[in-house]
Amino acid sequence: MTTTRNTSAALLAAAALLAVTACSVTTDTNEVGLDYDYDSWAGETTIEGCVSPGQRAWQDINDVGVIYPADQRSFDFSDNAGAESKPITVVSKDNLEMSVAGVATFYLNQDCKALQAFHEKVGKKFAADTPEGWARLLSVYIKQPLDRAMDAAAKKYDWKQLFADPAIKQAWETEVGTLAQQFIKEQAGADFFTQFRFTLQQPQPPQNVRTALAAAQEAVEQNAAQKNRNEQVQTELQSIKELVKVLGPEGYVLYQAMKDGKVQIVPVPVGSNVNVAPKQ
Repeated sequence: MTTTRNTSAALLAAAALLAVTACSVTTDTNEVGLDYDYDSWAGETTIEGCVSPGQRAWQDINDVGVIYPADQRSFDFSDNAGAESKPITVVSKDNLEMSVAGVATFYLNQDCKALQAFHEKVGKKFAADTPEGWARLLSVYIKQPLDRAMDAAAKKYDWKQLFADPAIKQAWETEVGTLAQQFIKEQAGADFFTQFRFTLQQPQPPQNVRTALAAAQEAVEQNAAQKNRNEQVQTELQSIKELVKVLGPEGYVLYQAMKDGKVQIVPVPVGSNVNVAPKQ
């Protein structure tokens, strides 16, 4: 009986010691972690390994664990509430400043060595495992290269092409995607971000330019409508001239009166004894 009590006490003591001296890196299904071992004697921290989504790694109390997102991330640059940035400004070939809203989606590279390099070269500097630090990181490593890519691609086109030509907009968007991935890698120094998708809205010129463009378009439409009306009048005049040639001026007047219902026609059978007296 004494042995059993001693064993139970030892297990409780071990459990208590474990609770004091151990913790864990526990990831959710949309997270990935890094497990670092801290050697208090040497004062050094070395990587133990990565923690896959939905897993747990036990650590000593002085060890370090870091958790990053494993699911798709986004960088929203628009006027939407909660967006990471306002719309990005670009300058067209003909030097008009335009604003572009959109979103970039991507994943953090989850290869263990790449994730470790990301944390040690970039993540720690920004405290990117916190919401505030992640937002600062996006501004430097996503927004700035994306801004540069959008501007570089826009320099090839006039503003009206970017604003009104769907084929040009598609070509510009494709080039932005290619340049942005290149510039983001250059900014970070490695492929820390992968699987990019860029969705860009139509570049928008300033409001005063859009107002002037709408007014010009309205004038064009009004001119076209007036031209159609003029052509219709000319057609009617030509028709009148042809009728006058055939009927004579008085005949045309009678024809028009009959057409308008101003003259009543009463059919009279041949041989009928009908007298029609003119109105007094």
